[in-house]
Amino acid sequence: MPRKSGRQWKRSPRKRPPAERSNKRQRDHRSSETRVAVPQTLSQLKAVERLLSGIGVPEPRPLKPDAFQLEALAAIETEDVLVTAPTGSGKTWIAREEIRRLLAAGKRAWYTTPLKALTNSKYTEFSLEFGAENVGILTGDRKENSDAPLIVGTTEIYRNQLFDALREGGQVNTDFVILDEAHYLADEERGHVWEEAIILSPPRIRLLLLSATVGRADDFASWIEDIRGTTVRVVKAGPRPVELRAGYLSSDLQLFPLLGSDGSYNRDLDQFAKQRSSGGYRRRRG
Repeated sequence: MPRKSGRQWKRSPRKRPPAERSNKRQRDHRSSETRVAVPQTLSQLKAVERLLSGIGVPEPRPLKPDAFQLEALAAIETEDVLVTAPTGSGKTWIAREEIRRLLAAGKRAWYTTPLKALTNSKYTEFSLEFGAENVGILTGDRKENSDAPLIVGTTEIYRNQLFDALREGGQVNTDFVILDEAHYLADEERGHVWEEAIILSPPRIRLLLLSATVGRADDFASWIEDIRGTTVRVVKAGPRPVELRAGYLSSDLQLFPLLGSDGSYNRDLDQFAKQRSSGGYRRRRG
């Protein structure tokens, strides 16, 4: 055995961290200059008024479902349904109304999302809508009321339940599954999860797929039909009900519409392109 040394080792004195790593880090004035708003011209102010006009909370009105919502709700009782509709069109209303019908009939449903934050949001929303005792949540780090008739969870958790049922010779205890953000099937890293969830879901479980950006919806539906042996109804919404407006906030805190009153590119933005090309903006060092 090696000899034990009689020398006693002492901890070396702690070195003081360099100035740039202390809490008293100095600001680099070259890249942190104070921005001062420059007054805009009258024409620019009018353009901004047009950009911001009408923004606010609309007056409450009685709900009147759109034709695509009623079509999807009728079809989902006997078919799988793929709904492609712009954001803000009311895709979730379809899922919520079918969930309401299923719970009243003593049946069960799963609502899947690709993100934990969205899952938590839907869990809160549905708990208020259907009662906390009827809603559970399953994510990688959260498990509550897992025996509830309505489960909200990430798509990975639902897919894992399908794998478990396959290995154990059992069944996933649900009658209906909503795959929110179904276009994730095209995601390079996570798309296989949606593909496996669709392939492994038995035909007795009806699927409702929701997406605002899915491409080639008819081809997608045909693939699902071939895989599951079911019929798939493709339901498409009309034009976007919530208008999108684009603006540009300059380094001088000026707001400009991206488009002019005639719908073409706003030439007031040319000045910022010139500043960039002439090196008027200094890139900050990481």
